[in-house]
Amino acid sequence: RSVVLALALLRPALAFVPSAGRHGWHRSAPMVASSMQEFDDVVMKTYGRYPITMVEGKGLTLTDSNGKEYLDFVAGIATCILGHGHPGMVKAVTDQINTLHHVSNLYYIPKQGELAVWLVKNSPADKVFFCNSGAESNEAAIKLARKYGHTKLDLEEPVIITAHQSFHGRTLAAITATGQPKYQKDFGPMVPGFEYVTYNDAADLKATVERINSEGKAKKRGVCAIMFEALQGEGGIKPGDPAFFKAARELCDATGALLICDEVQVGMGRSGKMWGFQQLGVEPDVFTSAKALGGGVPIGAMMCKDAANVFGPGDHASTYGGNPLACAAGMAVARAIESEGLLENADQRGEQLRAALKALAAEPELAGVVADVRGWGLLSGIQLSDESGLTAGEVVGKCIEKGLLLVPAGPTVVRFVPPLIVSEAEVDSAVATFKAALEEAVKEKRA
Repeated sequence: RSVVLALALLRPALAFVPSAGRHGWHRSAPMVASSMQEFDDVVMKTYGRYPITMVEGKGLTLTDSNGKEYLDFVAGIATCILGHGHPGMVKAVTDQINTLHHVSNLYYIPKQGELAVWLVKNSPADKVFFCNSGAESNEAAIKLARKYGHTKLDLEEPVIITAHQSFHGRTLAAITATGQPKYQKDFGPMVPGFEYVTYNDAADLKATVERINSEGKAKKRGVCAIMFEALQGEGGIKPGDPAFFKAARELCDATGALLICDEVQVGMGRSGKMWGFQQLGVEPDVFTSAKALGGGVPIGAMMCKDAANVFGPGDHASTYGGNPLACAAGMAVARAIESEGLLENADQRGEQLRAALKALAAEPELAGVVADVRGWGLLSGIQLSDESGLTAGEVVGKCIEKGLLLVPAGPTVVRFVPPLIVSEAEVDSAVATFKAALEEAVKEKRA
């Protein structure tokens, strides 16, 4: 709360006063949208929001404007890994905003250096570029790969291979990298230089690399990078296959291309290991992070090995990237990972959660409803069967009514991504509530 108060004091109180045919402004008391309708009148409808207004959070409990409490298994979509109001996070950002919150990258920033040292120490990376989001970190990786293709592989038309059903962000190059037409619709033409393969299909990947490099040889068109999520999140919680990633690593080694891992959702401990690619037995040349990196404070990072570091001054930049406030939050997350056993907890609670979800398939009331349960650590999904006729959105809605927050990962997959501090009792409570909600949804569907 002290952080919110400090931020509020930094901006002037402006109220918007409309008048006939023009816009006018006057200074007065702070204006807030007092209703959802007023909110919708001024905020673009780029989200399908649930009719809930959250006003407070502590641990895994969120409280809405009516005083109703919810068990949060969304965590800001895999972001708030320390939950809400974590003492270490509160102290770090409060101390930092009282000291220095932003100066730009024209100067050396000690907190940025401290976080970069920690990331390098706890990964295969040698260098770090900071930005503000997952899309930005992936854009940085795409730019790095293209320059690498031009300067190291002597390509005039560098190509990046990504996967169908992937998700890499909403900016233009990132949605081109995203192999899902629904995200690309009405935003064409897409950025050239991307091709797609079937995730976890090593034969398709090998054939695509060979085709691109052989057909494009005369005009210097070739593969500069292979870019995959270690686990596809928005694509339905699909873990990578070690054999597939081994093939990707070998193809990159043979051709000189870069292996890029998108760790925006699965990284920073959510998989039960620091990075998702550690579940696959490979090391990427480049990888990206955001979401959990700041524990809910906006920050992103693109990391690479020295051999891939082709950026020079002026090649890429971010005004807010690596600012002291965001990096202080990042270091609070880093300290908690080291001191609070979060990796072990993510692994153990994840196993507990998936075992309990799999057991639901044996319940008589839920016969034929659960098609699959999959995931790593505290990134889990339960796939509803086609026969059930249920959508993930319907089931999530029922859970919200009963005080459990979940989020879809595609049309028929319900995603569980709680903070990494979740307790054994909270997992049990979430599964019990989910079971009741699912049974109710099934009963209504079969009525």
